[in-house]
Amino acid sequence: MRFPSPLIPAKLIRRYKRFLADVTLNNGEESTVHVANPGAMIGLAAPGSRVWLSKSPNASRKLPYSWELVEVDFGTGSELVGVNTGHPNALVAEALAAKAIPDLAGYGSVRREVKYGTNSRVDFLLEQAGQPSCYVEIKNVHLMRRPGLAEFPDCVTARGAKHLDELGAMVVAGARAVMLFVIQIGSAERFSLARDLDPAYDAAFERARKAGVGAAAWKCGISREGIAIASPIPIVR
Repeated sequence: MRFPSPLIPAKLIRRYKRFLADVTLNNGEESTVHVANPGAMIGLAAPGSRVWLSKSPNASRKLPYSWELVEVDFGTGSELVGVNTGHPNALVAEALAAKAIPDLAGYGSVRREVKYGTNSRVDFLLEQAGQPSCYVEIKNVHLMRRPGLAEFPDCVTARGAKHLDELGAMVVAGARAVMLFVIQIGSAERFSLARDLDPAYDAAFERARKAGVGAAAWKCGISREGIAIASPIPIVR
């Protein structure tokens, strides 16, 4: 996924009300920008951080800028981290089309946002004649509290736990299901659940795994030009 136009540098003043942030542009102008991230953004929203923004071509949009990347030092040097949680599904769609995730290859049909479970929509439904359908749920990961270790979630997510239970139900019904964690941190070397931040999600993950739900973690390559799913990393407990 390439950004359609060059990103714009800015300095973060504050992030607030979940979806808003104030920044200072290089010309000294202050602006309020959209933050496509409902999480806590632990370690990513320190005032003074250098951030990178995209600008919408829609001149009538109330907030023309969106926060895309932030420069963070996790202890091994500064790097770019993706904060836009709207991107992972598009990144996975590109990877599926390119058959870049071997464990999810071999399906002739890929559908998005398909209704299933109890008032839910699965991110991807993969289908191929003669084999079980595969339900794929995507979670964005941008939390790193120790160098190299990416974690999810960064706050309580009852919705996420519900999705895990519904994936388990699909497996019991005869389908295949996979929980795919997309990590927007290039230096990630391994992935784990943040049990201390959401014990209920951890318990739901264990239930899902026992039911037969698969799990995988893939990190991204990130630059100011674009983001792409790069390589799998191990899930550790």
